[in-house]
Amino acid sequence: MTAAIFPTMPGLKWGTVKTPMWSTGIQKAASGRELRGAFYSFPRYKISLGYEVLRSGAQAELQAMVGFFNARKGSFESFLYLDPEDNAVVNQQFGVGVSGQTQYQLVRAYGGNVEPVLAPQLVVHGGADPVIMVNGVVQTSGCTVAEFGVVTFASAPAVGAVLSWSGSYYWRCRFMQDSADFDRFLYQLWALKKIELITLKDTE
Repeated sequence: MTAAIFPTMPGLKWGTVKTPMWSTGIQKAASGRELRGAFYSFPRYKISLGYEVLRSGAQAELQAMVGFFNARKGSFESFLYLDPEDNAVVNQQFGVGVSGQTQYQLVRAYGGNVEPVLAPQLVVHGGADPVIMVNGVVQTSGCTVAEFGVVTFASAPAVGAVLSWSGSYYWRCRFMQDSADFDRFLYQLWALKKIELITLKDTE
């Protein structure tokens, strides 16, 4: 599982598009009645970005973006993306103690909808590990957080104990296409009008 982080470039234009995507199976009877089944328990997101300027001189922004895309082999390999407006929680509840249970999935709530956090920021990513709390008390030992967001306690928390966390997270994504169009409009100035990412529901 790669820990490569999508590069941050100053030329990102205004107007990023983030599209929630669900998968629903619909069977329609002759009477017009429908039977619907939801295949996703939480959405995937398509993220459309555009860069007005990527400099190819000493700043080497073009080379960095092209290199990152090619190192992923287009849509083949996943990476981590830091959403500038959806990347952290404070005192987010992620569970309640259940008898004998030692593993719990980190989550984040957004607009009342709760979704799992599959890529918490960790020391291995150059950040800080999440702060885990049990009934508001910070756990300095006795628990670990895996790269895919599962918290494992050495001893099961007390039944009914409120589990919460604070920290930052990434989105695990891949590129949607195997090609990208880089346009040169002036000497050492390039544009990437559109590049699309899609979030993943697994850890690969």
